[in-house]
Amino acid sequence: MNPLRLDLTTRLARSLGVLDHLQVVPPVLPDDVDAMLHRVHTPEFVRAVKAASLDPANADESYGLGTEDDPAFRGMHESSALIAAATVQAAQAVWRGEAAHVVNYSGGLHHAMRDKASGFCIYNDAALGIDWLLRNGAERVAYLDLDVHHGDGVERIFWDDPRVLTMSVHETGRVLFPGTGFPGEIGGPGAEGMAVNLALPPGTGDAAWLRAVHAVIPPVVRAFQPQILVTQQGCDSHYSDPLAHMALSVDAQRTAYETMHDLAHQVCDGKWIALGGGGYELVDVVPRAWSHLTAIAAHQPVELTTPVPADWREHVQEIVGRPGPPRMGDGVADNGVVWYRSWALGADPEDAVDRAVMATREAVFPHHGLDIWFD
Repeated sequence: MNPLRLDLTTRLARSLGVLDHLQVVPPVLPDDVDAMLHRVHTPEFVRAVKAASLDPANADESYGLGTEDDPAFRGMHESSALIAAATVQAAQAVWRGEAAHVVNYSGGLHHAMRDKASGFCIYNDAALGIDWLLRNGAERVAYLDLDVHHGDGVERIFWDDPRVLTMSVHETGRVLFPGTGFPGEIGGPGAEGMAVNLALPPGTGDAAWLRAVHAVIPPVVRAFQPQILVTQQGCDSHYSDPLAHMALSVDAQRTAYETMHDLAHQVCDGKWIALGGGGYELVDVVPRAWSHLTAIAAHQPVELTTPVPADWREHVQEIVGRPGPPRMGDGVADNGVVWYRSWALGADPEDAVDRAVMATREAVFPHHGLDIWFD
């Protein structure tokens, strides 16, 4: 979670001219920060974060603080609250019609629970943004999580709420943190089918991953008919990410971002809040992936063959000792498209990815009035 990844993303988006087409808005903490945080997090947890933020020696591991994943540091409360406030501002701007799309790639901290920090996440900004939407008139919110890790915190916070559809496409919890997110986890009483989990095998590559995403997410989203989309675009599914075992390219990730954008326009008048998330290859992956995300949100998509600007590569050379990638893609796409086989062509019961897709469709499609074999 080195903040270098955010700095390099912003520098790259600026060098590409993407930010020229957007309004960059500084996040602002509300007058009553505690009131904002208490909408999702327990007062006891917030107090524990504040105590550790003042003095890391006060970190209480029973709240997930001071651990290897969530080490305490001075100013932790303020910086985490600012990220949360940014996502709440994003929700306000989109819901009020002040912006069609908003990107907060510092957000997407999806593992944070109501009463515990987890998986590099202190405050759950996505849940706080969704909570604001629900309190201000939204009746159906869809949260779509493409991070390689299961979006467990957001799912658990809205587990019993039929107004929130949480969908997570991730590497199976049998081999990866947090060890949850299996197809049978479909939501609490009265909200069955509102939690959708697609757990994919290690090593899943571009075409299989995109086939799985398109076989599950668009049909359920269209059936649910949300009024707004909140999406989490963790890019740690890339083949060079050090913390997971998937085999995606930036090319496939960009394709999925376009799918999220298109869904927003198809089902909810373009209302789209796009968040960051995981991503631990700080130079070659995160800046390119989230610059693509930002460019798509700006309706100024960047071609995968576009050269990475020389000034950005020179800056990277100075700070990390190597220039970074030469192009905005990984050279996988054919004519700008990552091809995959449509689910409509049928499933292969011998294929591990198809079996994972079928398990998810069997678990949740009937709750949305969908056929498990056909879209």
